[in-house]
Amino acid sequence: MIHLVTFISLVLCLFGCHICSAGANRPAAPVNVSVTHLRADSATVSWNIPEGETVIGFAISQQRLDGLMQRFIREVNTTSQACILWDLDENTDYIIKVQFVGLYGESLASKKIHFRTLKKSEHFQSTMMDQDDPAVKGLDMSRHLQTGEILIIMTVLLMWAAVIVLFCKQYDIIKDNDSNSHSKEKSKPLSGQSTPDYHHGGLLGSKFQRTSSSISMINLV
Repeated sequence: MIHLVTFISLVLCLFGCHICSAGANRPAAPVNVSVTHLRADSATVSWNIPEGETVIGFAISQQRLDGLMQRFIREVNTTSQACILWDLDENTDYIIKVQFVGLYGESLASKKIHFRTLKKSEHFQSTMMDQDDPAVKGLDMSRHLQTGEILIIMTVLLMWAAVIVLFCKQYDIIKDNDSNSHSKEKSKPLSGQSTPDYHHGGLLGSKFQRTSSSISMINLV
């Protein structure tokens, strides 16, 4: 019985040490949590990672102040320090909390952050997103890349169209030259086989002379 109690105590001690060790290795809570770029249906949450902390992801708890809806966002294998909340209701109060995901568990949650989305009329009158937001930078970069890809594709298509037009023009020129050369070659043998003009000293004259001479011989006899 004593040995069993000792064994249980040892297991509990080891388990407690493991929990303490895991808790000590968890990252600290996020700092400087803020909500910016409020829209009627979206908002940007940003935070900072304390120096020396190892973070592999984040988790955001989002809830309406009236308690009608709650959402939990979790992403791992990322060191992003911002997240855009989508599909929010206009002119509505929300509360969020941010946690870090570490190698040995999640950190403590940050303080509750309260914000209110804009009305649709205010949404259209609001200015463009601040370019200092890291999440917005990522979105803008992807948009620039998409625009660049479209420009590259359009440029390539225009170049191919120009090459095809030049090829067609060259082909028409070559075809015209070939047709002209063939027509010249056909006209040469026809001119060579045409009947020559025989004048007084030609073939007709010689035939006439032979006939007249034969007639004169008959008269002599």
